[in-house]
Amino acid sequence: MTTTMIPTGEATAILPAGDHHSPVKVFGTEAIRNTFDDLCLQQAINSRCAPGVTELVLNPDAHCGYGAPIGCVLASPTHVYPGPVGFDIKCSMSLLQTDLPADAVQDKSTRRALIDAVCRRIPTGMGKGSRDVPKARRIDEKIGSAAMTEGASPDVLSRLGIPIDWPDRCEDAYHRGHDGTIDALKSRLYELRQQRGFKKFRDKVQQLGSYGGGNHFGECEVVQIADDEDAKATAEVFGLIDGHVAFLSHCGSRGIGHRLASHQFQVLEQKFDQWGIPYPGSDKQLVYAPLGSVEADRYLDDMALGANFATVNHLLINALVLEAFQEIIPGTRGHLVYFISHNIARQETVNQQACWVHRKGATRAFPGGHPALARTPFAQTGHPILLPGNPQAGSSVMVAATGAKDSCYSVNHGAGRVLGRRRAIRELNQESIDQSFNDADILTNCRRYPRDEAPAVYKDFNEVLRSVSKAGLATEVARLRAKFVIKDAADADD
Repeated sequence: MTTTMIPTGEATAILPAGDHHSPVKVFGTEAIRNTFDDLCLQQAINSRCAPGVTELVLNPDAHCGYGAPIGCVLASPTHVYPGPVGFDIKCSMSLLQTDLPADAVQDKSTRRALIDAVCRRIPTGMGKGSRDVPKARRIDEKIGSAAMTEGASPDVLSRLGIPIDWPDRCEDAYHRGHDGTIDALKSRLYELRQQRGFKKFRDKVQQLGSYGGGNHFGECEVVQIADDEDAKATAEVFGLIDGHVAFLSHCGSRGIGHRLASHQFQVLEQKFDQWGIPYPGSDKQLVYAPLGSVEADRYLDDMALGANFATVNHLLINALVLEAFQEIIPGTRGHLVYFISHNIARQETVNQQACWVHRKGATRAFPGGHPALARTPFAQTGHPILLPGNPQAGSSVMVAATGAKDSCYSVNHGAGRVLGRRRAIRELNQESIDQSFNDADILTNCRRYPRDEAPAVYKDFNEVLRSVSKAGLATEVARLRAKFVIKDAADADD
């Protein structure tokens, strides 16, 4: 089958998926579409032709992933797919806005003190947890279990010292089991632990309030609101403050999510082999379960457990970041702008049909007036979309346009990679990378910035944003300019 895209507009195209399936919808300018390699496109076709799939979307950040491309949206009314969610269940973005003017972090010694204060509270890297830094919250099994089953409940927030109103600024503050109950999650967690589904559970829950490795990060930003009256009005609703300091975070469900996802892939692959079911596109990474089956119920429960952990992880990180700022700059105040995921399956309506919308490296994009935003702070404007670029090009806060309906109300989750990790390590020059950060006056906690996370490994962020705008999916509200970055050199969780 051909993997040739057919342009339909300046920033739109289709990818034929055979005579019996509607084509894959592709969003991106020609320059961006040229970054999609054949494996990425073949994965998109395989995913579109998989059982029960009714829609498949490729966003501008698309690149090859596990079974399904990273940067894709898959909708199905009848099946759930672990691949188009991924290993880092509910990997997400969050943004904390402070009342500090940009001048407050201009001095390098102040920024260095802030980096140290954050790192004393928030560990980074695979396997790292609250015991590895002196000022982290102490997490025991009881709190960890409650976070996984309840999500951002008032009790969990109170026990962790997280502001009680922050869940109002979450895409989803909690997830329930396959039957809509907490009891299903409590039962499933007990079952997993009895079956030794979680080795070293006590250690894994202590990763609550931590960043992973690879592409996970924390960034101190200065907010630059777009010079447009609509953008300014929307920014006010979002709680953004022009010329002031904010903090952007990217992380997910850590070792908990990875263990849950790995277990699900193993179980479903065994079922496929046992029953002789053909893999979609002969790719075992596209295993699935029909809704209503025991296998689907267990996957949905496991996904909810991981998603709840990721939600509380982000909220705790933001609370710890605010504490760090208050230690170095007493009196600092801050509020959560938004928390939004990009590795999750959610129940939504697509083309007037109830579906599970799987977003793998894709971000929800509901515009103002969408019924799901009723009774939220964003009912009229649409919710914030947090798109990381790279520290030197900046990141973006966007808001969906009505055209987002064409992409299953989704946009890309960032810039997307153009260089694999091994190639980046092999080809990029360490001294040049480090000098580029010095020239841009961006500090980091790394002695040497990870080569496989250098700005050059990612797509041209301005062209990515132009693709989103030209396709009519979303518009920019503000650009975020990095002042310092917190990362780890370990492998990525997702």
